[in-house]
Amino acid sequence: MFQYPEYQLFEETVYKDIAFGPQNLGFSEEEIKRKVKEVCDLLEIPHQLLEKSPFELSGGQKRRVAIAGILAMDPECLILDEPTAGLDMRGRKRIFNIIERLHKEAKKTIILISHSLEDVAMLCERVIILSKGKINFDGSKHQAFENVELLEKSGLLPPDILYLQHRLKLKGFKIDKFEYSIEKVADMIVKNLHLPFVEEGDGF
Repeated sequence: MFQYPEYQLFEETVYKDIAFGPQNLGFSEEEIKRKVKEVCDLLEIPHQLLEKSPFELSGGQKRRVAIAGILAMDPECLILDEPTAGLDMRGRKRIFNIIERLHKEAKKTIILISHSLEDVAMLCERVIILSKGKINFDGSKHQAFENVELLEKSGLLPPDILYLQHRLKLKGFKIDKFEYSIEKVADMIVKNLHLPFVEEGDGF
């Protein structure tokens, strides 16, 4: 999927855009209808949008339609180039959820190309760091993010949440493994400080 999916949308309607790939692969009309419905349900694309022009959609909707057009061809692997580029936080979270569902529920292999280590931290299991055409690292997310020096030498900025945990560890906090969500890090800080956990809305 291109970094800006509107560049790969071209048909008159959302339905025709999603159906284009399967048609060219020789799928029957029944198969095409089934695949379009299937991918729309998976990606939470309302069926009332199918007769609309794809160019009338929001940025997040265009991105989902672009993914749907690829998924309708039933690929084993998806390559996503900066899939959250240009989206606000709400749009990014929605794309994160879709990518996770594609991997866990649809059992798709996903290659994510990104300079945003926040995105990598949220989504990836295996990390390959490239610099000047060479592989600097190939291993697990946890191994990559524990080596801040490697990330910086490769021209990458570690997520702020990772810097925070490195600083806390230097201050004596017990950190068995680095976490990448704000909620889990907050919970870890509370446990280290032996504070009672405050539920949202309880106040102080």
